Amino acid sequence: MRIIDLKHISTRDKVDFFHTHWGSTKMVISSGVYECPELSGFAALEDQEIIGLITYVKKEGACEIISLDSLIEKKGVGTSLIDKVEEEAARLGCRSLSVITTNDNIQALAFYQKRGFRIMEIFHDAVQRARDVKPEIPAIGDHGIPIVDELLLKKEI
Repeated sequence: MRIIDLKHISTRDKVDFFHTHWGSTKMVISSGVYECPELSGFAALEDQEIIGLITYVKKEGACEIISLDSLIEKKGVGTSLIDKVEEEAARLGCRSLSVITTNDNIQALAFYQKRGFRIMEIFHDAVQRARDVKPEIPAIGDHGIPIVDELLLKKEI
């Protein structure tokens, strides 16, 4: 596995990736609306194929992960991408790394907490507000759980 900066991935490949894995290139979360192909980030490659991708933004001394996808589970892809962003965040002078996920995403909540992130805030009914901008967000998520709230997780670096 090789980790490379997203600036070395074509816009077309990034657009295709986000359409395939997120339904569109737009990410709508409590912290803002983002066009993912335009964000900073890294891709994990294996045999020239993207097997993982992470995007982030820097805001006021902090970095926020906007998206994280690992197409191969339990092989260290997601952890390697998080580590790379954390390294970059420290280089940029960020004091913390945060991420927002939805209440149904139990797998993500476990993943981030195992890597030192802590739940800091719950944004009640945030997903309904996000659906006003991105109506294709599903109503029901993992494990049949209604997708309603967002949770902010944060790690000091």
